[in-house]
Amino acid sequence: MDTIELLVPAGDMDKLKTALRFGADAVYVGGQQFGLRAAAGNFNLDQLSQAVDLTHDQGKRIYLTLNAYLRPDDFDELDDYLEALRPLGTDGYIVSDPGVLQRIKQVDPRREIHLSTQVNTTNGYSCRFWQQQGVDRLNLARELNLEEIRQIRSLSDIELEVFVHGAMCVAYSGRCLLSTALTARSANEGACAQPCRWNYALVEETRPGQYFPIEEDGRGTYIMNSRDLCLLDQVPDLIRAGVNSLKIEGRMKTLYYVAAVTRVYRAAIDAFLADPAGYQFDPAWREELDKVSHRPYTTDYLPTDDAAVHAEDSRYRRTHDFIGVVRQVEEGRVLIEGRNRFKVGDEIELIGPKMCQHRFVVAPCEDEAGQPVATIQPNARVWLPFEGAVGVGDLLRREKDQPGWVSSGPAGQ
Repeated sequence: MDTIELLVPAGDMDKLKTALRFGADAVYVGGQQFGLRAAAGNFNLDQLSQAVDLTHDQGKRIYLTLNAYLRPDDFDELDDYLEALRPLGTDGYIVSDPGVLQRIKQVDPRREIHLSTQVNTTNGYSCRFWQQQGVDRLNLARELNLEEIRQIRSLSDIELEVFVHGAMCVAYSGRCLLSTALTARSANEGACAQPCRWNYALVEETRPGQYFPIEEDGRGTYIMNSRDLCLLDQVPDLIRAGVNSLKIEGRMKTLYYVAAVTRVYRAAIDAFLADPAGYQFDPAWREELDKVSHRPYTTDYLPTDDAAVHAEDSRYRRTHDFIGVVRQVEEGRVLIEGRNRFKVGDEIELIGPKMCQHRFVVAPCEDEAGQPVATIQPNARVWLPFEGAVGVGDLLRREKDQPGWVSSGPAGQ
Protein backbone atom coordinates (compact mmCIF):
# COMPACT_ATOMS: atom_id res chain seq x y z
CA MET A 1 0.00 0.00 0.00
CA ASP A 2 3.03 2.29 0.12
CA THR A 3 3.17 2.70 -3.67
CA ILE A 4 -0.38 3.61 -4.69
CA GLU A 5 -0.23 5.78 -7.80
CA LEU A 6 -2.59 8.66 -8.53
CA LEU A 7 -2.73 8.88 -12.33
CA VAL A 8 -4.05 12.15 -13.78
CA PRO A 9 -4.89 13.30 -17.33
CA ALA A 10 -2.76 16.01 -18.95
CA GLY A 11 -4.33 17.30 -22.16
CA ASP A 12 -1.65 19.95 -22.72
CA MET A 13 1.46 21.36 -21.06
CA ASP A 14 -0.44 23.72 -18.77
CA LYS A 15 -2.63 20.88 -17.53
CA LEU A 16 0.41 18.66 -17.06
CA LYS A 17 2.06 21.27 -14.83
CA THR A 18 -1.19 21.65 -12.91
CA ALA A 19 -1.59 17.89 -12.44
CA LEU A 20 1.92 17.59 -11.04
CA ARG A 21 1.51 20.63 -8.80
CA PHE A 22 -1.80 19.46 -7.36
CA GLY A 23 -0.61 15.98 -6.43
CA ALA A 24 -0.40 13.54 -9.34
CA ASP A 25 2.14 10.73 -9.02
CA ALA A 26 1.92 10.15 -12.76
CA VAL A 27 0.28 11.73 -15.80
CA TYR A 28 -0.95 10.34 -19.09
CA VAL A 29 -0.74 12.36 -22.28
CA GLY A 30 -1.52 11.99 -25.97
CA GLY A 31 0.80 12.43 -28.89
CA GLN A 32 -0.27 13.58 -32.32
CA GLN A 33 -0.82 10.04 -33.60
CA PHE A 34 -2.71 6.92 -32.51
CA GLY A 35 -4.36 8.23 -29.34
CA LEU A 36 -8.08 8.20 -28.55
CA ARG A 37 -8.56 11.94 -28.05
CA ALA A 38 -7.92 13.53 -31.44
CA ALA A 39 -9.47 16.83 -30.29
CA ALA A 40 -7.31 17.18 -27.17
CA GLY A 41 -4.29 19.49 -27.05
CA ASN A 42 -1.94 16.66 -27.94
CA PHE A 43 1.83 16.90 -27.64
CA ASN A 44 4.19 17.04 -30.59
CA LEU A 45 7.59 15.39 -30.22
CA ASP A 46 9.34 18.49 -28.92
CA GLN A 47 6.57 19.17 -26.41
CA LEU A 48 6.56 15.54 -25.35
CA SER A 49 10.32 15.68 -24.72
CA GLN A 50 9.79 18.76 -22.53
CA ALA A 51 6.93 17.04 -20.71
CA VAL A 52 9.07 13.99 -19.98
CA ASP A 53 11.88 16.13 -18.59
CA LEU A 54 9.51 18.20 -16.46
CA THR A 55 7.79 15.12 -15.05
CA HIS A 56 10.99 13.22 -14.34
CA ASP A 57 12.59 16.26 -12.70
CA GLN A 58 9.84 15.99 -10.08
CA GLY A 59 10.40 12.26 -9.61
CA LYS A 60 7.10 11.38 -11.27
CA ARG A 61 6.05 9.26 -14.25
CA ILE A 62 4.53 9.95 -17.65
CA TYR A 63 2.67 7.56 -19.96
CA LEU A 64 1.76 8.07 -23.62
CA THR A 65 -1.54 6.90 -25.08
CA LEU A 66 -1.25 4.75 -28.21
CA ASN A 67 -4.63 3.13 -27.67
CA ALA A 68 -6.30 3.52 -31.06
CA TYR A 69 -7.24 0.43 -33.05
CA LEU A 70 -5.15 0.44 -36.22
CA ARG A 71 -5.94 -0.48 -39.83
CA PRO A 72 -3.48 -2.46 -42.01
CA ASP A 73 -2.03 0.65 -43.67
CA ASP A 74 -1.24 2.31 -40.32
CA PHE A 75 1.64 0.12 -39.19
CA ASP A 76 4.48 1.61 -41.23
CA GLU A 77 3.55 5.00 -39.77
CA LEU A 78 3.36 3.44 -36.29
CA ASP A 79 6.87 2.00 -36.61
CA ASP A 80 8.25 5.39 -37.67
CA TYR A 81 6.47 7.04 -34.75
CA LEU A 82 7.82 4.50 -32.27
CA GLU A 83 11.34 5.09 -33.57
CA ALA A 84 10.88 8.83 -32.98
CA LEU A 85 9.42 8.24 -29.51
CA ARG A 86 12.04 5.78 -28.33
CA PRO A 87 14.73 8.31 -27.27
CA LEU A 88 12.26 10.54 -25.42
CA GLY A 89 12.11 8.29 -22.38
CA THR A 90 8.41 8.09 -21.54
CA ASP A 91 7.74 5.59 -18.77
CA GLY A 92 5.24 3.53 -20.70
CA TYR A 93 2.73 3.27 -23.52
CA ILE A 94 -1.01 2.76 -23.02
CA VAL A 95 -2.30 0.45 -25.76
CA SER A 96 -5.43 -1.44 -26.80
CA ASP A 97 -4.58 -3.11 -30.11
CA PRO A 98 -2.59 -6.38 -29.78
CA GLY A 99 -0.88 -5.45 -33.06
CA VAL A 100 0.39 -2.22 -31.50
CA LEU A 101 1.60 -4.18 -28.50
CA GLN A 102 3.53 -6.52 -30.79
CA ARG A 103 5.18 -3.65 -32.68
CA ILE A 104 6.24 -1.94 -29.43
CA LYS A 105 7.92 -5.16 -28.30
CA GLN A 106 9.83 -5.17 -31.57
CA VAL A 107 10.70 -1.49 -31.93
CA ASP A 108 10.92 -0.23 -28.33
CA PRO A 109 11.16 -3.33 -26.11
CA ARG A 110 12.40 -1.52 -22.99
CA ARG A 111 9.22 0.54 -22.62
CA GLU A 112 6.51 -0.51 -20.16
CA ILE A 113 3.21 -1.51 -21.75
CA HIS A 114 -0.08 -0.66 -20.04
CA LEU A 115 -3.27 -2.19 -21.42
CA SER A 116 -6.20 0.22 -21.82
CA THR A 117 -9.70 -0.29 -20.45
CA GLN A 118 -10.84 -0.72 -24.09
CA VAL A 119 -9.40 -4.24 -24.00
CA ASN A 120 -12.19 -5.16 -21.55
CA THR A 121 -10.16 -7.23 -19.08
CA THR A 122 -12.72 -8.73 -16.71
CA ASN A 123 -11.02 -11.73 -15.08
CA GLY A 124 -7.73 -12.95 -13.62
CA TYR A 125 -7.10 -15.51 -16.35
CA SER A 126 -7.11 -12.72 -18.94
CA CYS A 127 -4.64 -10.86 -16.74
CA ARG A 128 -2.32 -13.87 -16.80
CA PHE A 129 -2.65 -14.10 -20.58
CA TRP A 130 -1.75 -10.46 -21.13
CA GLN A 131 1.14 -10.70 -18.68
CA GLN A 132 2.52 -13.55 -20.77
CA GLN A 133 2.34 -11.24 -23.81
CA GLY A 134 4.62 -8.73 -22.09
CA VAL A 135 2.03 -6.37 -20.56
CA ASP A 136 3.17 -4.69 -17.35
CA ARG A 137 -0.13 -3.14 -16.21
CA LEU A 138 -3.84 -3.59 -16.90
CA ASN A 139 -6.54 -0.95 -16.67
CA LEU A 140 -9.48 -3.13 -15.70
CA ALA A 141 -12.85 -2.94 -17.44
CA ARG A 142 -15.05 -0.31 -15.83
CA GLU A 143 -17.93 -2.75 -15.45
CA LEU A 144 -16.25 -4.68 -12.61
CA ASN A 145 -17.37 -4.42 -9.01
CA LEU A 146 -15.13 -4.47 -5.95
CA GLU A 147 -15.44 -8.18 -5.22
CA GLU A 148 -14.54 -9.02 -8.82
CA ILE A 149 -11.46 -6.82 -8.55
CA ARG A 150 -10.45 -8.71 -5.39
CA GLN A 151 -10.85 -12.03 -7.23
CA ILE A 152 -8.71 -10.79 -10.13
CA ARG A 153 -6.00 -9.66 -7.70
CA SER A 154 -5.94 -13.14 -6.11
CA LEU A 155 -5.24 -14.75 -9.49
CA SER A 156 -2.57 -12.40 -10.84
CA ASP A 157 0.40 -10.34 -9.66
CA ILE A 158 0.33 -7.92 -12.62
CA GLU A 159 -0.13 -4.21 -11.82
CA LEU A 160 -3.82 -3.24 -11.76
CA GLU A 161 -5.22 0.17 -12.64
CA VAL A 162 -8.80 1.33 -12.11
CA PHE A 163 -10.68 4.44 -13.19
CA VAL A 164 -12.02 6.24 -10.13
CA HIS A 165 -13.43 9.48 -11.52
CA GLY A 166 -14.81 11.08 -14.67
CA ALA A 167 -17.19 10.75 -17.59
CA MET A 168 -18.30 7.36 -18.87
CA CYS A 169 -19.57 6.15 -22.23
CA VAL A 170 -22.73 4.11 -22.65
CA ALA A 171 -20.64 1.41 -24.29
CA TYR A 172 -18.68 -1.61 -23.15
CA SER A 173 -15.63 -0.02 -21.48
CA GLY A 174 -15.77 2.78 -24.00
CA ARG A 175 -15.80 0.63 -27.13
CA CYS A 176 -18.57 2.25 -29.14
CA LEU A 177 -19.63 2.15 -32.80
CA LEU A 178 -22.38 4.78 -32.56
CA SER A 179 -20.18 7.69 -33.63
CA THR A 180 -18.88 5.75 -36.62
CA ALA A 181 -22.39 4.77 -37.67
CA LEU A 182 -23.82 8.28 -37.47
CA THR A 183 -20.91 10.53 -38.40
CA ALA A 184 -18.14 8.29 -39.83
CA ARG A 185 -15.96 9.46 -36.91
CA SER A 186 -14.59 6.46 -35.07
CA ALA A 187 -14.44 6.55 -31.28
CA ASN A 188 -11.97 3.67 -31.45
CA GLU A 189 -9.63 5.79 -33.56
CA GLY A 190 -9.86 8.91 -31.43
CA ALA A 191 -12.51 10.97 -33.21
CA CYS A 192 -15.73 10.38 -31.22
CA ALA A 193 -18.50 12.90 -31.95
CA GLN A 194 -20.28 11.97 -28.68
CA PRO A 195 -23.66 11.15 -30.27
CA CYS A 196 -24.75 9.51 -27.02
CA ARG A 197 -25.06 13.08 -25.69
CA TRP A 198 -27.47 14.20 -28.43
CA ASN A 199 -31.21 14.73 -28.13
CA TYR A 200 -33.29 12.05 -29.89
CA ALA A 201 -36.92 11.71 -31.04
CA LEU A 202 -39.07 9.04 -32.70
CA VAL A 203 -40.37 9.25 -36.29
CA GLU A 204 -43.20 6.96 -37.39
CA GLU A 205 -42.64 5.44 -40.85
CA THR A 206 -45.82 6.81 -42.47
CA ARG A 207 -45.43 10.29 -40.95
CA PRO A 208 -42.06 11.55 -42.19
CA GLY A 209 -41.03 14.85 -40.70
CA GLN A 210 -43.24 14.44 -37.63
CA TYR A 211 -40.99 14.07 -34.60
CA PHE A 212 -42.30 12.62 -31.38
CA PRO A 213 -40.00 13.41 -28.46
CA ILE A 214 -39.19 10.74 -25.92
CA GLU A 215 -39.40 13.04 -22.99
CA GLU A 216 -39.40 13.24 -19.24
CA ASP A 217 -39.27 17.03 -19.32
CA GLY A 218 -39.63 19.81 -21.84
CA ARG A 219 -36.11 19.45 -23.17
CA GLY A 220 -36.55 15.89 -24.37
CA THR A 221 -34.56 12.88 -23.21
CA TYR A 222 -30.89 12.22 -23.66
CA ILE A 223 -31.56 8.50 -23.70
CA MET A 224 -27.96 7.28 -23.71
CA ASN A 225 -26.31 9.64 -21.24
CA SER A 226 -24.54 8.02 -18.32
CA ARG A 227 -23.74 9.52 -14.96
CA ASP A 228 -20.18 10.49 -14.06
CA LEU A 229 -18.07 8.03 -12.12
CA CYS A 230 -16.97 9.02 -8.60
CA LEU A 231 -15.26 6.40 -6.43
CA LEU A 232 -13.92 8.77 -3.80
CA ASP A 233 -15.72 6.86 -1.05
CA GLN A 234 -14.19 3.60 -2.29
CA VAL A 235 -10.54 4.70 -2.28
CA PRO A 236 -9.64 2.65 0.85
CA ASP A 237 -11.47 -0.43 -0.47
CA LEU A 238 -9.71 -0.24 -3.83
CA ILE A 239 -6.30 0.10 -2.18
CA ARG A 240 -7.02 -2.82 0.16
CA ALA A 241 -8.19 -4.86 -2.85
CA GLY A 242 -4.70 -4.58 -4.35
CA VAL A 243 -5.19 -1.90 -7.00
CA ASN A 244 -1.86 -0.24 -7.83
CA SER A 245 -3.03 2.86 -9.70
CA LEU A 246 -6.14 5.04 -9.34
CA LYS A 247 -6.87 6.83 -12.60
CA ILE A 248 -8.82 10.02 -13.27
CA GLU A 249 -10.54 10.47 -16.64
CA GLY A 250 -10.45 13.72 -18.58
CA ARG A 251 -7.72 14.71 -21.05
CA MET A 252 -10.25 17.06 -22.67
CA LYS A 253 -11.41 18.60 -19.38
CA THR A 254 -10.24 22.01 -18.18
CA LEU A 255 -7.36 23.10 -16.02
CA TYR A 256 -9.77 23.67 -13.13
CA TYR A 257 -11.12 20.13 -13.38
CA VAL A 258 -7.59 18.69 -13.30
CA ALA A 259 -6.61 20.76 -10.27
CA ALA A 260 -9.79 20.36 -8.23
CA VAL A 261 -10.23 16.63 -8.74
CA THR A 262 -6.54 15.78 -8.35
CA ARG A 263 -6.16 17.52 -5.01
CA VAL A 264 -9.22 15.76 -3.57
CA TYR A 265 -8.07 12.25 -4.49
CA ARG A 266 -4.53 13.15 -3.35
CA ALA A 267 -5.92 14.12 0.06
CA ALA A 268 -7.98 10.93 0.39
CA ILE A 269 -5.11 8.65 -0.63
CA ASP A 270 -2.63 10.36 1.68
CA ALA A 271 -5.04 10.29 4.63
CA PHE A 272 -5.62 6.56 4.21
CA LEU A 273 -1.96 5.65 3.74
CA ALA A 274 -0.98 7.72 6.78
CA ASP A 275 -3.38 5.86 9.08
CA PRO A 276 -5.37 3.01 7.48
CA ALA A 277 -6.92 1.90 10.76
CA GLY A 278 -8.00 5.40 11.78
CA TYR A 279 -8.97 6.68 8.33
CA GLN A 280 -12.00 8.96 8.24
CA PHE A 281 -13.70 10.30 5.15
CA ASP A 282 -13.75 14.11 5.06
CA PRO A 283 -17.10 15.45 3.74
CA ALA A 284 -15.22 18.53 2.48
CA TRP A 285 -13.63 16.33 -0.19
CA ARG A 286 -17.01 15.47 -1.70
CA GLU A 287 -18.10 19.11 -1.45
CA GLU A 288 -15.05 20.01 -3.53
CA LEU A 289 -15.95 17.50 -6.25
CA ASP A 290 -19.45 18.95 -6.34
CA LYS A 291 -17.89 22.32 -7.22
CA VAL A 292 -16.57 20.86 -10.49
CA SER A 293 -18.99 20.76 -13.42
CA HIS A 294 -20.32 17.20 -13.63
CA ARG A 295 -23.27 14.99 -14.34
CA PRO A 296 -24.81 13.29 -11.28
CA TYR A 297 -22.24 10.97 -9.74
CA THR A 298 -22.46 7.22 -9.49
CA THR A 299 -20.24 4.63 -7.85
CA ASP A 300 -21.05 1.91 -10.39
CA TYR A 301 -20.85 1.70 -14.15
CA LEU A 302 -24.26 0.00 -14.20
CA PRO A 303 -25.81 0.22 -10.71
CA THR A 304 -28.04 -2.65 -9.73
CA ASP A 305 -30.34 -0.55 -7.53
CA ASP A 306 -30.98 2.30 -9.96
CA ALA A 307 -30.81 2.91 -13.68
CA ALA A 308 -27.65 4.70 -14.78
CA VAL A 309 -29.32 6.67 -17.55
CA HIS A 310 -31.90 9.40 -16.91
CA ALA A 311 -32.99 12.53 -18.68
CA GLU A 312 -31.75 14.66 -15.80
CA ASP A 313 -28.29 13.06 -16.10
CA SER A 314 -27.68 15.09 -19.25
CA ARG A 315 -27.54 18.28 -17.22
CA TYR A 316 -24.14 19.31 -15.98
CA ARG A 317 -24.31 20.41 -12.35
CA ARG A 318 -22.23 23.52 -12.04
CA THR A 319 -21.95 25.65 -8.92
CA HIS A 320 -18.65 27.47 -9.59
CA ASP A 321 -16.92 29.18 -12.47
CA PHE A 322 -13.17 28.91 -13.04
CA ILE A 323 -12.06 32.53 -13.37
CA GLY A 324 -8.28 32.74 -13.29
CA VAL A 325 -4.78 31.34 -12.84
CA VAL A 326 -1.99 32.76 -10.68
CA ARG A 327 0.94 33.45 -13.01
CA GLN A 328 3.27 35.44 -10.74
CA VAL A 329 3.56 36.11 -7.00
CA GLU A 330 5.02 39.23 -5.39
CA GLU A 331 4.78 40.55 -1.85
CA GLY A 332 1.18 41.58 -1.24
CA ARG A 333 -0.09 40.86 -4.73
CA VAL A 334 -0.46 38.23 -7.46
CA LEU A 335 -0.62 38.42 -11.26
CA ILE A 336 -3.81 36.77 -12.46
CA GLU A 337 -4.52 35.54 -15.97
CA GLY A 338 -8.29 35.73 -16.39
CA ARG A 339 -10.27 32.78 -17.71
CA ASN A 340 -13.83 34.04 -17.08
CA ARG A 341 -15.19 37.47 -16.25
CA PHE A 342 -15.10 38.74 -12.66
CA LYS A 343 -14.97 42.19 -11.07
CA VAL A 344 -13.85 44.21 -8.09
CA GLY A 345 -16.16 43.49 -5.13
CA ASP A 346 -16.84 39.86 -6.08
CA GLU A 347 -16.35 37.23 -3.42
CA ILE A 348 -14.02 34.62 -4.88
CA GLU A 349 -11.89 31.72 -3.73
CA LEU A 350 -8.29 30.75 -4.36
CA ILE A 351 -7.44 27.02 -4.35
CA GLY A 352 -4.04 25.38 -4.21
CA PRO A 353 -2.47 21.97 -3.55
CA LYS A 354 -3.02 20.06 -0.29
CA MET A 355 -6.60 21.34 -0.06
CA CYS A 356 -5.38 24.91 0.54
CA GLN A 357 -8.08 27.51 -0.14
CA HIS A 358 -8.78 31.15 0.73
CA ARG A 359 -12.05 33.04 0.32
CA PHE A 360 -11.82 36.81 -0.12
CA VAL A 361 -13.34 39.87 -1.81
CA VAL A 362 -11.65 41.20 -4.94
CA ALA A 363 -9.93 44.48 -4.12
CA PRO A 364 -9.16 47.19 -6.73
CA CYS A 365 -6.83 45.74 -9.41
CA GLU A 366 -4.31 47.11 -11.89
CA ASP A 367 -3.34 45.93 -15.33
CA GLU A 368 0.32 45.29 -16.17
CA ALA A 369 0.72 48.95 -17.17
CA GLY A 370 -0.44 50.07 -13.71
CA GLN A 371 -3.88 51.27 -14.84
CA PRO A 372 -6.90 50.54 -12.60
CA VAL A 373 -9.22 47.74 -13.74
CA ALA A 374 -12.75 47.29 -12.40
CA THR A 375 -13.77 44.26 -14.49
CA ILE A 376 -11.38 41.45 -15.39
CA GLN A 377 -12.14 39.85 -18.75
CA PRO A 378 -11.06 36.42 -20.06
CA ASN A 379 -7.36 36.40 -21.08
CA ALA A 380 -6.67 39.73 -19.32
CA ARG A 381 -3.70 39.86 -16.93
CA VAL A 382 -4.12 41.95 -13.79
CA TRP A 383 -2.35 42.50 -10.48
CA LEU A 384 -4.65 41.51 -7.64
CA PRO A 385 -3.88 42.46 -4.02
CA PHE A 386 -3.54 39.29 -1.93
CA GLU A 387 -2.13 38.37 1.46
CA GLY A 388 -1.71 34.72 2.38
CA ALA A 389 -0.26 31.45 1.19
CA VAL A 390 -0.27 31.37 -2.61
CA GLY A 391 1.84 29.89 -5.40
CA VAL A 392 2.20 30.13 -9.15
CA GLY A 393 -0.36 27.79 -10.66
CA ASP A 394 -3.03 28.27 -7.98
CA LEU A 395 -6.53 28.86 -9.36
CA LEU A 396 -9.41 31.25 -8.71
CA ARG A 397 -13.10 30.36 -8.79
CA ARG A 398 -16.40 32.12 -8.15
CA GLU A 399 -19.82 30.88 -7.13
CA LYS A 400 -22.14 31.28 -10.07
CA ASP A 401 -25.16 32.54 -8.10
CA GLN A 402 -23.53 35.83 -7.14
CA PRO A 403 -25.23 38.93 -8.62
CA GLY A 404 -23.95 39.69 -12.09
CA TRP A 405 -22.39 36.26 -12.56
CA VAL A 406 -21.37 35.60 -16.16
CA SER A 407 -19.94 32.35 -17.48
CA SER A 408 -17.94 32.16 -20.68
CA GLY A 409 -16.37 28.77 -20.03
CA PRO A 410 -17.25 25.32 -21.40
CA ALA A 411 -20.00 23.28 -19.78
CA GLY A 412 -17.67 20.40 -18.96
CA GLN A 413 -15.12 22.37 -16.95
